[in-house]
Amino acid sequence: MRVHAIEAFDDNYIWAIETNNNDKVIIVDPGEAKPVQQWLEQNSKTIDTILVTHHHYDHTGGIAELVKQQPCPVIGPDNPEINTLTQTVTEGDELTVGGIQWQVFTTPGHTLDHISFYTPGFLFCGDTLFSGGCGRMFEGTPEQFTQSLLKLRQLPGETRVFCAHEYTQANLGFALKVEPNNAVLQSYAEKVKMLREQNQITLPSTLQLELAINPFLRFDQKSVISAASNHAGSVKNTPEDVFYTIRQWKDNA
Repeated sequence: MRVHAIEAFDDNYIWAIETNNNDKVIIVDPGEAKPVQQWLEQNSKTIDTILVTHHHYDHTGGIAELVKQQPCPVIGPDNPEINTLTQTVTEGDELTVGGIQWQVFTTPGHTLDHISFYTPGFLFCGDTLFSGGCGRMFEGTPEQFTQSLLKLRQLPGETRVFCAHEYTQANLGFALKVEPNNAVLQSYAEKVKMLREQNQITLPSTLQLELAINPFLRFDQKSVISAASNHAGSVKNTPEDVFYTIRQWKDNA
């Protein structure tokens, strides 16, 4: 399976997944139609299916125009705000799209309707998990977001993480405030700095790497608990409390 990044807006990535049918691709979270149309034309591809992780406009805004030109299934969470859907899915659903078997996870926190799509080796997680960070908690609760991240932590370490924004460098700057002595994090931050200086993409990451450097997946590690406690004055050692403390810390940084 080959995955291509289509840049949109200032820092969004729309993912194009080559399927078993060489002429067709799966498109994930098309917030804009024009860059997708240009990529399809340049690569002589058409759309097999559109997958949607949540209702935010920068993930859905291009769907109507794309399906007007190329009618195709649109699969996403059960939310009436996404009026272009042809099929809704939820936790535990299994799909065959583009000849690929997909598993659906509900991953609320950033939004209540957020879902993620997984096939062995590949995770498309929208704005739930970023490299070095996670999405802002707009609609969900700390308990919901923590459970979503715990769910993703269970996937195999080699899973490649395809999130929807180029936020890696800024995320790592905050992660270093939480764990300044994390050697893996220090090394990764240097690599990402070099990539961004060359205007290169930092994605996909891997779950194994994120477990080593991402404070929002490491809320049960002593170093992160200690940093959260030092920042807030005191914090309960529950995952949701540590998560919420570092999420608020980053929001206000």
